[in-house]
Amino acid sequence: MQLSDQRSIKADPATVWAAILDPEVLKACIPGCESISGNPQDGFEAVVVQKVGPVKARFTGQVTLSEMVPEEGLKITGEGKGGPAGFAKGSAQVTMAREGEGTLLTYAVDAHVGGKLAQLGSRIIDSFTRKMADQFFERFQQAVEGPEEEVELAEGEPGAEAPATEKKGWFKRIVSR
Repeated sequence: MQLSDQRSIKADPATVWAAILDPEVLKACIPGCESISGNPQDGFEAVVVQKVGPVKARFTGQVTLSEMVPEEGLKITGEGKGGPAGFAKGSAQVTMAREGEGTLLTYAVDAHVGGKLAQLGSRIIDSFTRKMADQFFERFQQAVEGPEEEVELAEGEPGAEAPATEKKGWFKRIVSR
């Protein structure tokens, strides 16, 4: 299964780069991640629990980062074994480009499954893969820039915007100290 998409992140490429290398950010962004350890140079070990259709499994596996070009992109590769449920493996090519004051993050994902998971059918697997990728990059965006701001109206002025206060994601708050 292959898919690609992009996101505009309201943070400079240096902040986005630091976040994608941070194990705590990865743990918070990977759906179902129970634990992650390691570092960007040697790779990460992760434990992830997921339910795909009727099959629920605990996957233990490796995540490696390669083709790393600071503030421009990298390749994320992962492989996990879920015991009797089978295995899942895949990769995401991630590129970053300055977009005004933010970063345009583009990704292309390639994923494969085997064992009982493969017996579920390509429609279920494709839908699950798209959902996992969307959740990861949505959570990543929120971790870096914070929740979407709501437009507030100033008192007594219909349609006028209130002074904006910048909301930051938890990772951006930490690195901007």
